[in-house]
Amino acid sequence: MDTTRFLETLDHEGRLLGEIAEETGPGTEVPTCPGWQVRDLLAHTGAIHRWATAFVAEGHTSPRPQGEAPELTGDALLAWYRDGHRRLVDTLAAAPPGLRCWTFLPGAAAPVAFWARRQAHETAVHRVDAEAARGAAPAAVAVDPAHGFAPAFAADGIDELLRGFHARSRSRVRTPEPRVLRVRATDVPDAVWTVRLSPEPPVTERGATAGADCELAGPAAVLHLALWNRAPVPSVTGDTALAGLWRETSAIG
Repeated sequence: MDTTRFLETLDHEGRLLGEIAEETGPGTEVPTCPGWQVRDLLAHTGAIHRWATAFVAEGHTSPRPQGEAPELTGDALLAWYRDGHRRLVDTLAAAPPGLRCWTFLPGAAAPVAFWARRQAHETAVHRVDAEAARGAAPAAVAVDPAHGFAPAFAADGIDELLRGFHARSRSRVRTPEPRVLRVRATDVPDAVWTVRLSPEPPVTERGATAGADCELAGPAAVLHLALWNRAPVPSVTGDTALAGLWRETSAIG
């Protein structure tokens, strides 16, 4: 996917998140984020949007802490969230392709492309959280004909998670002895990843390998949410303990 498509997705997902939050109300529990209500979801996502905007708009080349959301509720919180989302989309759309600023995943693309991709996936997953707050099952949301995830977008999200987030030293998905986990999206050609587990951070390569100890498989949209611990894995074959290890240790802080 190119930057334009990521921006279109970010725009759509962010607006939809706001609409759902307005419908459900700020005090509604978010079952996919235990302990959170919709107000927490809006505050978190809005703060992330502003944090990302600052890197692109101000050209910061080193890490900066994420700011705190203001103490708002109701219509004021919703307006604050929508304003931040709009500023993020507009800032990315206006940024020159050669802009230099900080990014944080291994092998990241040029900064504008990186932030458009990262915020599209961030916002899409949290839109699913909002859907869960009004009672929708995440797996059903992912494949909904009207607002589900395109398989190519979901497969890209899997790639970002496996080869970006879990390539970092902070990943806790580790095993005492070497093991191999295969991840396969069944509806996207060649969307297969081999994840090599050990006492060190996982090492993931695109493509299949013989002798995997466990395979997690399913449609890309559902598998993406499963790997973000928002839905059950559609299919697990082999050593199911590795699926349990992923569920227990893969949360991103």
